[in-house]
Amino acid sequence: MALLRFSRLVRFVPRSDTAKILIGQPVSQHIDVGLALYQGAEVQAEVFSGTSVLMPGEATGNVEIMSRVLSPLASSEVGTIRCIGLNYKQHAEEVKLEIPTVPTVFLKPNTALCDPWPAPTVLPKLSQIDDCADYEAELAVIIGKSAKNVTEAEAMEYVLGYTAANDISSRTSQFNTSQWCFSKGFDGSCPLGPTIVSTSLIPDPSQLHIRGLKNGKVLQDCGLDDLIFSIPKIVSFLSQSSTLPAGTVIITGTPAGVGAGKSPKVTIKHGDTYSVELQPFIGTLISVFENEA
Repeated sequence: MALLRFSRLVRFVPRSDTAKILIGQPVSQHIDVGLALYQGAEVQAEVFSGTSVLMPGEATGNVEIMSRVLSPLASSEVGTIRCIGLNYKQHAEEVKLEIPTVPTVFLKPNTALCDPWPAPTVLPKLSQIDDCADYEAELAVIIGKSAKNVTEAEAMEYVLGYTAANDISSRTSQFNTSQWCFSKGFDGSCPLGPTIVSTSLIPDPSQLHIRGLKNGKVLQDCGLDDLIFSIPKIVSFLSQSSTLPAGTVIITGTPAGVGAGKSPKVTIKHGDTYSVELQPFIGTLISVFENEA
């Protein structure tokens, strides 16, 4: 099955009927949807006939004003979130670990998926106890059709597009165990979106640039040419003897600048805002944090 082609898609609630969820393409080709909405701008989208970015259908010609944006995928569509750790050279140097020779893989459950602002990103009670919540700005890859045992040369045929993610981590829980799935898999620990951008607009993701900003201050700033394992390599590796269903989210690692690597350490607290910016085309994922009650 060939992947349907589009430029940029968002999943959103329209101002005209806040009980609806629609799929659409921003009318402005260059607007940073997440940032524009956060700043109070009016953002329009041309509505598509489908109900999922996996099957968006066709442009209908109808234009709606966004009330709020959602994660590009519903949690029911995701299955699992496959995660690559230690995938930037600068980050490996920062945490004083050797460059891996094979990708380091862990999983997040679909309950970790979180909508962008204005939905809150919840800081779990375990992270609040000793102030250990950390941020990780990441590029996310969305698989558009089922992939198994694909080669690196074939891998991009299975990629629907790219978006932004934040791998929220609870460092005390992470460092207390040898496996990361628990400490990185709490509810809402993977904000995703808001815009999914087609591979036709981004034929070479290594040319992207990623930044992470806490309350407006740049803490992470790196080109994706610093990746240890390329996107085709990651997709191919994860597909060996293991099916990646359509809707699988792959987050591809974070660059240097994480809070745990700073002296003094930097953490995320109630009321903080963290922005993941990916340019060109993808734009900004904004998360505003609230303590779990």
